[in-house]
Amino acid sequence: MNLTLKVWRQKNGETKGKFEEYPLSDVSEDSSFLEMLDILNEQLVEQGQEPVAFDHDCREGICGMCSMTINGIPHGPQRATTACQLHMRHFRDGQTITIEPWRAKPFPVMKDLVVDRSPFDRIIQSGGFITGRTGSAVDANDMPIPKSTADYAMDAAACIGCGACVAACPNASAMLFTAAKASHMNSLPQGKAEKDRRTLAMVSTMDDEGFGGCTNIGECEAVCPKQISLDMIAHLNRDYAQAQVKNFFQTVS
Repeated sequence: MNLTLKVWRQKNGETKGKFEEYPLSDVSEDSSFLEMLDILNEQLVEQGQEPVAFDHDCREGICGMCSMTINGIPHGPQRATTACQLHMRHFRDGQTITIEPWRAKPFPVMKDLVVDRSPFDRIIQSGGFITGRTGSAVDANDMPIPKSTADYAMDAAACIGCGACVAACPNASAMLFTAAKASHMNSLPQGKAEKDRRTLAMVSTMDDEGFGGCTNIGECEAVCPKQISLDMIAHLNRDYAQAQVKNFFQTVS
């Protein structure tokens, strides 16, 4: 395959960026998207140019590091697929591919395609802990959990924190991410004791980090590589309303 890559280049967060075009020849259709970028970087190094900076780690669709927008879609055109799992056979020979970083104010560009996603870390940290005995593992049957609840918690835990939901949302909302992380813990017995405090803290931190409000457009669910459902947002909204009411009466009593 012969391709033209239109890549966003930005030296750091203080400088202005711009798109640069790079021709790339003889790319195997069996290459992953990140392998194709590796080929580009090898070519740039051989030419004495600065390679393109991009995040990656596991390259197995698990870590959520491969954060880039491909032809206007976070993670590219394949549904339920991370950028590292995307293969070049999904593109056409001679196609121009535009590659840029996540576009959201809370995710400032650090260099080229790399953005700072530490606000997600702070949202998770604000959620705190769960009630659990330290030491040896408890017996698997010590705390019976309905299968429907366990399945729901596992669906929420599938979130890899990549940030595609924020990048796709016109409001740069982090509600799907926050909802998945909160629902994972709030739905299980081990997390019930801190549910109200956790919910209020995570939503407050999300707002403080500058993410926009959710208006149920649904772009987040459409681009999520793990297909986290909008139902998680409804769950978070319900938990948040209940926590606010309880907090109000505790304050006035």
